[in-house]
Formats: sequence, C-alpha cells, structure tokens
Amino acid sequence: MEYLVVKWLHILSSTLLFGTGIGSAFYMLFTSLSRDVRAIAVVSRHVVLADWIFTSTTVLIQPLTGIYMIQLLGYPWNSAWIMWSVALYFLAGACWLPVVWIQLRMRDMAQVAARDGAELPALYWRYLRIWTMLGIPAFLALVVVYWLMVAKPA
Repeated sequence: MEYLVVKWLHILSSTLLFGTGIGSAFYMLFTSLSRDVRAIAVVSRHVVLADWIFTSTTVLIQPLTGIYMIQLLGYPWNSAWIMWSVALYFLAGACWLPVVWIQLRMRDMAQVAARDGAELPALYWRYLRIWTMLGIPAFLALVVVYWLMVAKPA
C-alpha cells in the first residue's frame, strides 16, 4: 500500500479514536452528573455503541498502520519517540479495557433504573468515579502520543 494512503488512514483513525473518546467521555460524564436516569440510559447506550463501532476498530488500525509506516520509512524501533508512543498507547489501552467493562455495567444499571422508574444504585456512582479516574491518564497518554507522532523528537 502506498505510504500516503497508510498515513491518511493512520491520521484519520487517530482522529476517530481521540474524537470518539473525548466526545463519549463528555456526554457520558455530564449526562450522568445531570442525574436524569432516562437521559443517562439513552446516552450510555449510545456511548457503548460508539465505542464498539469507532474505538474498537481504530484501536486495531492504529498499530497496524503505525508499524507499516515505521517499516516503510526505516525508523529504528528503538527510537525514543516510537518507544514512548508504544508505551503510552498501551497505557491508554490498559485504561480503556476496564472502561469498556464499566460502561457496559453502567449502561445496564441505567437501563434497569429507567425501566423501573428508580434512581441509579450507589454502584453506578462508584463506577463513574473509577471510569473518570481511568479516563484521565488515557486521555493524557493519547495527547502525548499525538505530540510524539507529529514532533518525532530525537
């Protein structure tokens, strides 16, 4: 595959990964803070769907296109910016995997509460705190990865 096409796919998928992540986090957090159970049920369902459609696919595309470009351009694998990018990408992924599980539980709790006309259980709010605390390092890690990809510092 031609370099320009792979680079375009890499940039596009990184944009989808980051944009979906920050957008989903914004809507999930602020809808949850509204305490409107019906709205939380709808938004959490859509956040889970967006994660499956966009985040899951781009999580796979990113390393594949990145590895291809590294090989094609002959960058040494032990370049500091590559090693840091990979480490931070894995950090973000290590935060994201439990977030996916938590979001599924939060969605299910919100669906039940909305159906029953009840309030969200205390576990929902505990999960929201954990979800938020995992999202912060994942977000910061990806911001640094973006910078490393653009700057490629020595």
